[in-house]
Amino acid sequence: MSEATPKLLPETFIRALIESVGEQNLLTDKNECWNYGYDNSRGHALPQAVVFVTTHEQVLTVVSLCNEHKIPLTTRGRGTGTTGATVPLHGGLVLSLERMNKILRVDPANRLIVAQAGVTNQEVQIAAGEHGFFWPPDPTSAAFCSIGGNLAYNSAGPRAVKYGTPRDNVLGLRAVSGAGEELRAGTFTTKGVVGYDLTRLIIGSEGTLAVITEATLKLTPLPASKRTMRAVFNDIQSASKAVAAIMAQPVTPCALEFIDHAAIEMIRDFSTAELPENAGALLMIEVDGAESAMNDAVESIQNAASNDGLLNFNEATSAEEIAALWATRKALSPALRKVAPKKINEDVVVPVSHIPELINGLEKLASQHDIKIVNFGHAGNGNIHVNLLIDPDDPQQMKAAHECLDDVFTLVLKLEGSLSGEHGVGIEKRDYIARELDKTSLKLMHAIRLQFDPNKILNQDKTLPISA
Repeated sequence: MSEATPKLLPETFIRALIESVGEQNLLTDKNECWNYGYDNSRGHALPQAVVFVTTHEQVLTVVSLCNEHKIPLTTRGRGTGTTGATVPLHGGLVLSLERMNKILRVDPANRLIVAQAGVTNQEVQIAAGEHGFFWPPDPTSAAFCSIGGNLAYNSAGPRAVKYGTPRDNVLGLRAVSGAGEELRAGTFTTKGVVGYDLTRLIIGSEGTLAVITEATLKLTPLPASKRTMRAVFNDIQSASKAVAAIMAQPVTPCALEFIDHAAIEMIRDFSTAELPENAGALLMIEVDGAESAMNDAVESIQNAASNDGLLNFNEATSAEEIAALWATRKALSPALRKVAPKKINEDVVVPVSHIPELINGLEKLASQHDIKIVNFGHAGNGNIHVNLLIDPDDPQQMKAAHECLDDVFTLVLKLEGSLSGEHGVGIEKRDYIARELDKTSLKLMHAIRLQFDPNKILNQDKTLPISA
């Protein structure tokens, strides 16, 4: 990504920021700002300044100042996103929420937690767990990613197959619109139909409508029991057919993860779990609930998974085995980045019944374009992470990769799918979005964005195709 020479920010703006947050919470030196110009994508752009806030009131002041001076504003959590959504394309100011890290209220009687946007997912899980609850969204980066980032992307993780995404697990928000106006959206109750649902609108908007400062999270009681299973198949078609069969029977798993042969081989040296040599694909399956129901649940899952391609079906019998299986799954992304540091990672999603067609299609595209494709992901939702292992410094590979990616998206939409399940759009998929959304929908979305952010300061040129 080319770097434009940043313009100097107005001195009056800088002085007002210092007065609001203190000089120690403002970076203006180019070398210090550099680290806040990227996320977990390949994109980078240099901001002219970075401001750290700790309160809702400070966010309100900062957004108001950016409106007054027409300064581009990019909100940033912990920078774990993969689509460039926190890359400050137009320089300006990066608003870092990483120091807004307080849990403001734990209310087990009403099954909720109120947390600032910079609290990590793991910190929420620990606080909830002390009272016998958990918050269902569990992205791979849970130990580091922030709640604000989870909500900005609507990032879920394995448990979404049973418990839903952040949109299903947030009661309300406190936020500041792009116009510099504070608002509360949602409720503190599990039912409420007053007004439009601004909570679900803001969640997943990638910082283009408002800055989320606090969230009221809906908690779920920890299950009494849990069982973890692994099913190994001789080919990926058999595994993908088993996914559809598992999701068609009455027991909804709390996790159903898919790993193809290429991914298994890729992580063999990074895993402490026993990985069979002849595996064409494997499924990791977890069920939870009352202990009295677990044997029947495991039997139902095994029956659904049993097809001609099933090689073995095992239940983990110890905490160590369970930990090793999940460590294997969570090692996939880091391992792939070691093998192909600049890989292309797309998180497409299709209806579960279409997973076999998707996998077959991806195999054909890999052969057609001579690109190695590694697939894994949250199969219970039809959310497959498609990894193109390429060297972006090789012009021929990049040309082939872009042609392949275009065909991947064509295939996904043909199968009634969506171009992103949880990673979001950002910069990486922005120019493909018009292929999924119709003109009327895009027109309405642009109008909504303008209503929230009339001066167009928030995360410009992200998420939606650039309007004329």
